[in-house]
Amino acid sequence: MATVRELMDLARAKIDDDRAQAGTLNAIYKFVLEGDDGGTFLVNMMDDPGITETDGDAQCVIKMNAADFVELVESRADARQYLFMGKLRIDGNVGMAIKLRKFTDMFRDDE
Repeated sequence: MATVRELMDLARAKIDDDRAQAGTLNAIYKFVLEGDDGGTFLVNMMDDPGITETDGDAQCVIKMNAADFVELVESRADARQYLFMGKLRIDGNVGMAIKLRKFTDMFRDDE
């Protein structure tokens, strides 16, 4: 199982490889990941795409446990199930959360 930071580093590399594609999401997300290996990550998928481990303003805030985030990204869990169980909380523009699949696809090595 990967760590949150390993997954974020992989996503950073994917963003750097194709910044124009990353910017098509046209959103800024904040991931507040609690527990071991957690942290707060600002994911800019707009004009200057990138990921920083910091707090800041975002249009959509995703809050969850770090281990659950890893399971979700590695396709071992379902986001809808986590929402219903209260393990995944979304604040701000919920419609932007639907676009998150494009972001999590960036974590996969085979794409």
